[in-house]
Amino acid sequence: VANEGGKHWTVNEVRALIRIWSDKNIQQQLEGTVRNKRIFEQVAARLQKFGIDRDWKQCRTKYKNLKHEYKSVKSAQDSGSTSKSMKFFNELDAILGHCTTEQASKSHNDESERPPEWTEAKSEKDSVG
Repeated sequence: VANEGGKHWTVNEVRALIRIWSDKNIQQQLEGTVRNKRIFEQVAARLQKFGIDRDWKQCRTKYKNLKHEYKSVKSAQDSGSTSKSMKFFNELDAILGHCTTEQASKSHNDESERPPEWTEAKSEKDSVG
């Protein structure tokens, strides 16, 4: 079963990964770096305590996949589509939902990816004058 991608993650394994990921300390470390092997080694070590045997690469891959899936569901929802959904959306939204404004200001996103309150605030000011 252990091919290049490793065996499929069970629901409990993903829940445990998300629980560790929701740790503010882990989040801060992940937000601040691209070279994150050391962080995922910590994550894997914490999973071991739950009796979950995953190496850091598997943890990082699952993290990236969950994050990617979350973003695609989130952007589909933002554009009014309800057809896309995922199993752990609410849990991930609790972790990732807060940092989207930060990322929007950091990276050079176009207007459509900015939080709605920015564009609303602008139009209110325009209508006052």
